[in-house]
Amino acid sequence: MRTRLLPLLIVLLAGVLLALGFPLAASIAAAEQQRLVVDRIDDTARFASLAQYVTARPLDPAAGNDERLGTLRSELARYEGLYGIRVGIFYRDRSAMAVAPADWPVPDQGEGRRAFQEALAGRRSHDPGQVWPFQRRRLTVASPVIRDGDVVAVVVTDSPTGRLRSRILHSWLLLGAGETAAMLLAVGAAFRLTGWVLRPVRILDTATHGIATGRMNSRVAVDNGPPELRRLARSFNEMADHVEGILEQQRAFVADASHQLRNPLSALLLRIDLLALDLPDGHEEIASVRAEGGRLARVLDDLLGLALAEHASADLQLADIAEIVTDRVGAWSPVADRERVALTYSGPAAVTGWADPVALSSALDAVVDNALKFTPAGAAVDVGVAVDGDTVAVTVADGGPGLTEEELTRIGDRFWRSSRHQNVDGSGLGLSISRALLAAGGATLSYAPNTPRGLRAVIRVPRDRAAEGAAARAGDSLRRTIGGRGSTAKA
Repeated sequence: MRTRLLPLLIVLLAGVLLALGFPLAASIAAAEQQRLVVDRIDDTARFASLAQYVTARPLDPAAGNDERLGTLRSELARYEGLYGIRVGIFYRDRSAMAVAPADWPVPDQGEGRRAFQEALAGRRSHDPGQVWPFQRRRLTVASPVIRDGDVVAVVVTDSPTGRLRSRILHSWLLLGAGETAAMLLAVGAAFRLTGWVLRPVRILDTATHGIATGRMNSRVAVDNGPPELRRLARSFNEMADHVEGILEQQRAFVADASHQLRNPLSALLLRIDLLALDLPDGHEEIASVRAEGGRLARVLDDLLGLALAEHASADLQLADIAEIVTDRVGAWSPVADRERVALTYSGPAAVTGWADPVALSSALDAVVDNALKFTPAGAAVDVGVAVDGDTVAVTVADGGPGLTEEELTRIGDRFWRSSRHQNVDGSGLGLSISRALLAAGGATLSYAPNTPRGLRAVIRVPRDRAAEGAAARAGDSLRRTIGGRGSTAKA
C-alpha cells in the first residue's frame, strides 16, 4: 500500500513546490533586473543633468569646442571604459551630442527604438522586457534631457546582461537546491507519515493472515495509528476472539459428543448381542445391525481422534525419518503378506528432519493402511524416502485403481469417499486425522496420480528449524482448513 500511497503524496508535494517555485523564480529574476534598471536610470538621470548645461550644438562634434561638452564626453568615455556600457546623448534629430564608443549610433529598432521614442515624448522609457538566463540580449534605458520644459536630447544606455543573467541563474540554483532539500525533507516526512498511518494496517494484515492460516491467537495492538484504525483494531480483536471461541466450542462439541455417544452405543450393541441369543445363528439382519454398529463405533473413535489431533500441539524434535519409515514398513509387512501385496522400502539408511515421531508414525500408519486396502493381490506398495531441497519427502505409492483429477481435489474433505470405493471398510476420516497430526508439526501431506496406475501420497517433513517454522505456519492453515471440510477418498 505504501508503494501506491507514496507516489501520490510525492506528486502532490512536487506540484506544490513547483507551483511555489516558478513564481518565486520569476520574482527573483524581476527583482534582479529591477535593481539593474534602477541603477541605469540613476546613471541616465545624472548624464541628463550634465547635458542640460550644454547649450551650443557643436558644428563639429569631434572638435569639442565647448568645455561642458568636452567634460560630458570625457564622463561618457570613462563610464563606458569602466563598466562596458554603451552610452550616448542624442539630439531630437538623432544626431549625437556625445557618444561612447564614438561609432555607436542611436538605436533604431526593437526595444532601443521604443525607449528612444518614449524619451522624446518626455517620459522615461518603460521597464524593458524581462531578461532570462537563457537569453543573450542587451538592456536599453533612455531618459529625456529637458531644458526650459522642452526635450532637447535623449540619454540612452545599452547595457550587457551577462552579469545579470549569472546572478539570476545563481539565485535559481540556490532556489532549486532549496526546493530539492525541501522535497527530500517532504519525502522523508511522507515516509514517516505513511509508516505511521499504515503500520496498524500492516499489523492488521499480518494478524488477518495469521488467523487465515490457523494462528487463532493472532491479535492487533490497539494503541498505534490514527483513531479510526485503533477502532478497527479493537473490532478486529473482538471478531478474532469470537471466531476463536466458536472454533473451540465446535472442537469441544465434537470431542464431547463422540466421547459421550460411545457409552450408549456400547450398551446398544450389547443389547443387540443379547437379543441375538434368542435368534437362530446366521440371522442376516442381526449381522447387518452389528456391522453398522461397529462402523458407527469406528466413526465416533475417528471423530474423537480428529478433534484431539486438531487441538494437540506437536512435540518436535530432530528425528531419523528413515528409521521411523522403515519401522512402520516392518510393522505393516505382516498385513501386506496376508493381503499378498509386496510392501517395499527404498531410500537412505538414515536422514534427519524436524518432526513429531508419534504423529509421523500415526500418519504413516493411516497412509500405508489406506494404500494396502486398495492395492489388489499381486501388486506392490512402494515406500520411499528422499531429500528434496529443505524437506524430506516420504512417498507411499500404491498399485490400486487411483483417483480421477476431480476426486483428487476432494482429498481432505471429511467423510468424503469415492463412489467407487463405498464397499471398502473405512470412516472417511483417517487421512484427515493424518493431515491434522502432520500439520501440527509443520509437515504436509499431498496426493498425485501414480504411474502407471494407483495413487501417490507424499509426506514432506522440514529438515531445519527455519523451514519448520514456515511449514508450521502453512500447517496451521491446513489444520484450520480441514477443520471445516471432510476427509479423503479412501480413508
